[in-house]
Amino acid sequence: MFDKANILVTGGTGSFGKRFIKTVLESFNPQRLIVFSRDELKQSEMQTEFPETKYPAMRYFIGDIRDESRMTMAMRNVDFVIHAAALKQVPAAEYNPFECVKTNIQGAENVVNAAIQCGVKKVIALSTDKAANPINLYGATKLASDKIFVAGNNLSGTNGTRFSVVRYGNVIGSRGSVIPYWQKLIAEGSTTLPITNPKMTRFWITLDQGVQFVITSIEQAVGGEIFIPKLPSAKIVDIAKALLPNCKLETIGIRPGEKLHEVMVTIDDARLTKEFEDYYIIEPAFAFWTENSYTGGKGGKPVADDFEYKSETNSQRLSPEQLQQFLVSS
Repeated sequence: MFDKANILVTGGTGSFGKRFIKTVLESFNPQRLIVFSRDELKQSEMQTEFPETKYPAMRYFIGDIRDESRMTMAMRNVDFVIHAAALKQVPAAEYNPFECVKTNIQGAENVVNAAIQCGVKKVIALSTDKAANPINLYGATKLASDKIFVAGNNLSGTNGTRFSVVRYGNVIGSRGSVIPYWQKLIAEGSTTLPITNPKMTRFWITLDQGVQFVITSIEQAVGGEIFIPKLPSAKIVDIAKALLPNCKLETIGIRPGEKLHEVMVTIDDARLTKEFEDYYIIEPAFAFWTENSYTGGKGGKPVADDFEYKSETNSQRLSPEQLQQFLVSS
């Protein structure tokens, strides 16, 4: 699908963006692969890893998703957009709410407008489990972003840009996650690891799994879906002990805006949710969506009315042995 295609990745210098670009270069033959981000230093570092002399498809475009005119310029003749740019740190969002809104909500609006104006074929926006029943500002802005992308299909017309969303849990080893922080402490000789709450659970996914799920989703997307992979859950305590067996744990308390457990499909979304072998989709409640419009998978079945996909009650749990393997594979 990406052979001879023009692809733009917002937030292309982030953890996901870099791995996505590496995967596309290894697996496909794109015409252009555009990194769109606002950090010139990270782009310069990325150019060393993926130089245009070795990878002629690579393009590096400095810009901010808050700037619609710049987005429109970057999307000229683009076929597919992967929207990964966001402000993602929960405490920072709580302390800087205006900045989070400008990037995550207004930025989403700019991506939608630019994609429609430029005739982009498909847009996949990356979301988060924190967007389901949000209690923090980051989650609330990502919920608003999800709604904007789903509703974008109403604005683009019958043959216009198709917008869909991918929602998944914590990415092992991504920048800003707790695991690299713990690994740093362990490397410095610490025998004590700080945890927020011993009961806390999270969904976990590796970076490679996230990239592959996005690629699969954009192939299947017809517009309006929220794709949710079936993921394992684990307690934060178990992750810490897998990294450093027999470690001492120091409970420091839940940070502002942090949940004890995460949800990816709420009870309120159950009536719109269908289950497939490896994933769920939440269908949009809009007139453009019809019962038979989803053709990306076979055997999708409606979930029960009281269904909820929650890290605490998820039947797929990581054993200590699986955790060790999961951490190594990340």
